[in-house]
Amino acid sequence: MVLEVKKKEKETSQSLVRRFNKRLKQSGLLLRARKRSFKKRKKSRQLKKRAALRREEKRKEYKRREKLSQVIKRYRR
Repeated sequence: MVLEVKKKEKETSQSLVRRFNKRLKQSGLLLRARKRSFKKRKKSRQLKKRAALRREEKRKEYKRREKLSQVIKRYRR
């Protein structure tokens, strides 16, 4: 998509730039470009498995500590 803004009669360069920036924000081009530049790669299958195993181990450790009364429970208000 091409964004085109032409200078009006008796318009200052500052107001032209301001009008261009406004059109740019409304079009959403800048937002799309930023999202595309910071796109994250998908995690590999091995990495997902490791993360799942780590979470499972933490869960087991937490439950073990809970039984031994080593966990301080915090309640949300």
